[in-house]
Amino acid sequence: MSTANSTGGSEPFEGGDRQYSPTRLPGWLQEVYGPDRTRPEQLSRARLAELSPQALAVHNDNREVWHANIGPIDTPQLVALHADLREIVESNRQDGNKTKPAALVDAYPGLGKSTAVRAYGCDLFKRQVTLRGETTPSGDRRVPVIYIALSGNTQIRGLNAAICRFYGLPVKGDADTLAERAVDAVLSMKTVAMIIDDIHFLAGSRSNSVRMANQLKYLSNVFPVTLIYVGVGVQERGILHEGFSPKESPLAQFGRRTTALTLPPFQIDDDQGRMQWHTLLKTIEQKLVLAEKYPGMLAEDLSDYLFARSTGHFASLMSLINRGCLRAIRRGHERLGRELMDQVKNDAAAEAARRELEAAVEAGLLTTRPTRRSPRRRKSA
Repeated sequence: MSTANSTGGSEPFEGGDRQYSPTRLPGWLQEVYGPDRTRPEQLSRARLAELSPQALAVHNDNREVWHANIGPIDTPQLVALHADLREIVESNRQDGNKTKPAALVDAYPGLGKSTAVRAYGCDLFKRQVTLRGETTPSGDRRVPVIYIALSGNTQIRGLNAAICRFYGLPVKGDADTLAERAVDAVLSMKTVAMIIDDIHFLAGSRSNSVRMANQLKYLSNVFPVTLIYVGVGVQERGILHEGFSPKESPLAQFGRRTTALTLPPFQIDDDQGRMQWHTLLKTIEQKLVLAEKYPGMLAEDLSDYLFARSTGHFASLMSLINRGCLRAIRRGHERLGRELMDQVKNDAAAEAARRELEAAVEAGLLTTRPTRRSPRRRKSA
């Protein structure tokens, strides 16, 4: 796509996409220090009609990338998780001869746990650099926090290689060689926390909890940092009690060294939960850039519908709204409504669960509407 310049020619238009991997130091630095996105201008239908075809294409492209990158949003769940992580990580001031307790964020898929933990990591990174400087006393770049993500059936060597790869170090050698190389980087760059995502891939299965726990204990013994594990169903695999029976579970070292945290989905069983859902939708609604959006478009007119379609899972909700906005822009609707949203496909898990929730809503057995209602808004068409 090109944009017209003042001489009637054209120049390339790259758009606002930011392509990087946070599992590499350059990409992680971009996530930590990348500038806030500039919200596209809110234009009326009349203003949109006045734009040239090229200007309209650029404006719509900017809106689409904006909607795809809304967040993280400071939900009560995210705020609580960050508070717990700060307490664990920032109290870990033990000397190098002591093992630092770890944190395990274990939650269902689609709740935004990886995004939430990375957001905490970015905040910790910037606060450490602000306090201690961009370079270490020895002149190295200060890298207070690193982020790696594991792949299927990762072994110890693969884990150590992922850490080396993050720092841009060679990945040749056996597991011990890679570990020594990684420890040198941790020490020289003053790393204080290491986020390890998808740890359920760490050669783990329900029958392999002892081996998995031993691998993670190895990490905590080797690396003088706070380890923040992120995964799905990790506790169910028996890792915290290392395969011991309930009677023997006090013998499990990993469980003694690790604090388990979670990120729950939104629930509407009580008024507090319904108010939180209502507030979330209002916050998202305010961030949308559609010509005919209106107060209450999400938080009132689509509240029950969006809960049923997303099952209260944040990632599913954001995917649904993002795709709905793209469809609304490209088809000229410029607002979100049920008829349009019915055409939008969501993730398989959310789609599989929606029918039961929709039936409960229609039967009056379930509602997202809080008892303390906000003033009535304009009715959607």
